[in-house]
Amino acid sequence: MRLKDLREDSDIKQKTIADFLHIKQNTYSQYENCQRQLPIDILIQLADFYNVSTDYILGITDVKTPYPKRAQRKNDS
Repeated sequence: MRLKDLREDSDIKQKTIADFLHIKQNTYSQYENCQRQLPIDILIQLADFYNVSTDYILGITDVKTPYPKRAQRKNDS
């Protein structure tokens, strides 16, 4: 996972990210160090925060560009 690299490249402290996510700093640290499984909702928030794809954070691709957002249809709620 690339959480630590993204955070350090942006010169952001763990506490700042934890506050953004409304979690404790030590919980975020455990996500960064793969000591705790990263919940999907947190993964999505981090991808939006860093403007990268979830696949990039997970190390599946080296392409940072996020996927385009799906256009909302009238039937979607």
